[in-house]
Amino acid sequence: MNIDMADNAASSSHAGLVPGLDTQRSAALFGAACTLIPGGVNSTARATWAGWSPYPLFVESGQGSRLRDVDGNEYIDYLLGLGPMIFGHRPPRVTQAVVDFIQNRGTVFALPTADEARLAQKIIDAVPSVEQVRLCNTGTEAVLYATRLARAFTKRSKIIRFEGMYHGFSDGVYWSKHPSIAKAGPDARPVAVPQGPGMPKGVEDNLIILPWNDAEALAEVIAREGDTIAAVLTEPVMCNTGCILPKPGYLETMRELTRKHDIVLIFDEVITGFRLGLAGAQGRLGITPDLSVFAKGIGGGFPVAAMGGRADIMALVANGTVSMAGTYSANGIAIAAANAALDELATPQLYATLDAVSDELRAGLAKIMNDAGLPAYVVGIGPLMQVWFATEEIHNYRDAERHADQEIFRRWWHGMLSRGVLFHPGAYENLFVSTAHTRADVAATLDAARSVAAELARSV
Repeated sequence: MNIDMADNAASSSHAGLVPGLDTQRSAALFGAACTLIPGGVNSTARATWAGWSPYPLFVESGQGSRLRDVDGNEYIDYLLGLGPMIFGHRPPRVTQAVVDFIQNRGTVFALPTADEARLAQKIIDAVPSVEQVRLCNTGTEAVLYATRLARAFTKRSKIIRFEGMYHGFSDGVYWSKHPSIAKAGPDARPVAVPQGPGMPKGVEDNLIILPWNDAEALAEVIAREGDTIAAVLTEPVMCNTGCILPKPGYLETMRELTRKHDIVLIFDEVITGFRLGLAGAQGRLGITPDLSVFAKGIGGGFPVAAMGGRADIMALVANGTVSMAGTYSANGIAIAAANAALDELATPQLYATLDAVSDELRAGLAKIMNDAGLPAYVVGIGPLMQVWFATEEIHNYRDAERHADQEIFRRWWHGMLSRGVLFHPGAYENLFVSTAHTRADVAATLDAARSVAAELARSV
């Protein structure tokens, strides 16, 4: 069946995505797509093995805080493209800026425009740790360049990264994202586990894998191997194993240790950057890294990323010692989108309003879980959060593997989706709130949550 035929051949023989929700056209389109696209989708996060089983929703359109699928179902959207849609879908100012640039100027020139420097100035003004910045296409690219730059600057080879974090899919860091604990070594001294086959041998020799939120483990390895360590690469808030906040003092200790041993501290703010405030998580938490990586929120829904930091480190890019290339880097679409997005994000009281709506949702969900007597709690900061179904606190990846109840989360997701509330089916993703979400959206979401929580409480 080709994709056009699938549009008119939805079949009730498919097992439904969620009981009580008609998604037959999504099922048919997925079946057709699987004959053309490996796995039927173009990213692992949309695949059946990521939780979209037996098939993902196929989208018709999005507007503001709402998303509509091809079967006509409408959802309050907390998936938000996995984070980029900080203004919701089709934000007028960003969309119009891109349309105007394409219609009036073009797309790709392989030469600079004045708009690039204007964008760089906005980023530097927003994030105090960034003295100079280079634009990239994706977070994966930006992390790759940041780690390469750290190695060149320090003349050392090893990178510390943490279990349960995701820093893109390049060979150098695509390790120990969500490994089997049985294969990953002792809790305090994990071993590097590749995300899958095909990784070149020897890459793991330049990686040190650690548990997150464990200051003692970090101090011990830096004391032992500090003169071989180029960088510590971390999310300031752990966002790729659900939402896990840093323990009080943990990031401060990390900053102190890296500074003392001349190790480059890299913050991966692909998710948190420009979402938790104009200065990202580092501004909100008061930590100053040496290099930072941004994507997602910086483009308001368009693909663009950035990497920047200390001028003395970025000087290796300025003089050509470290090459940062890319035909599409700083293309017109990306520049127009990011310039408009940062102008929008600089609107007075925007983050205060976004936080207020997000806090109302987070507090409301927490109360509902507590009132229902469910083994659950809600973790988050600003417009970033997750519901953990667990009886013990979760501080790192192995805590999540051991204590988070994925089956209850799946039932929670089923119930919410059937009531018109969309987020990722995996507990290791997050709920995102946009500036388009209203208190009415939150009220509707909490009404749905009360109903689902009551159902879960009867069976848990």
